[in-house]
Amino acid sequence: MKTFTAAALLATAGIFTLSGCATSGNLTPQYVPPSTYQSYDCQALAQEYNRVERYVNATQKQQSSLSASGVGVGISAGRWGISPNISFGVGRSNDNKARDAKLSRLYGEADAIIQTARIKRCSFANGIKIYGE
Repeated sequence: MKTFTAAALLATAGIFTLSGCATSGNLTPQYVPPSTYQSYDCQALAQEYNRVERYVNATQKQQSSLSASGVGVGISAGRWGISPNISFGVGRSNDNKARDAKLSRLYGEADAIIQTARIKRCSFANGIKIYGE
């Protein structure tokens, strides 16, 4: 019975630890002035928007937000005797910070393209929302 209780407690602690570190990562777009794309016509804006969207999709798939930084296995002695001890090092990877910065920039570029397309009344921009809408 003690083994089952200890195993259940360890599993529960592991689940809470991993779920506590997981974040959804709501990113806000970095400001990119719409005047950057002022010289583009509607066709060039549509091509640029599709290019940025491909980069966004590829960047979003790069890596999950959790990274294992180490696993420790040992033996501990306590009030109930000797028992195995397993610890996991889980945290946010530095690569994800770079990925988030890249996504923020790409979101800003996409918003600037759509704003410029709306000013020029390009048909592809109809129904596409920008941040905050």
